[in-house]
Amino acid sequence: MKLINIGFGNIVAADRLVAIVSPGSAPVKRMVQEAREQGNLVDAAYGRRTRAVLVMDSGHVVLSALAPETVANRMDGTMPQAEEDEDEE
Repeated sequence: MKLINIGFGNIVAADRLVAIVSPGSAPVKRMVQEAREQGNLVDAAYGRRTRAVLVMDSGHVVLSALAPETVANRMDGTMPQAEEDEDEE
């Protein structure tokens, strides 16, 4: 099982990840609000601005302070260590 660091020491299972999307569109905002109301929202952004919304196969929605591109690169393992450290500040 491959794990992905989504920032601030939080990790998700890569094989359970369905989509990584930007939080700006109305449908994504609606999805986040519905997950919050149903108790299926995990806020891993720790009060920071949400830059990526991760949709899991269990129906849970995870908020991350990292950009979607960063999370996707971590899935592939292609991002250099220096860039990873800068994103978490």
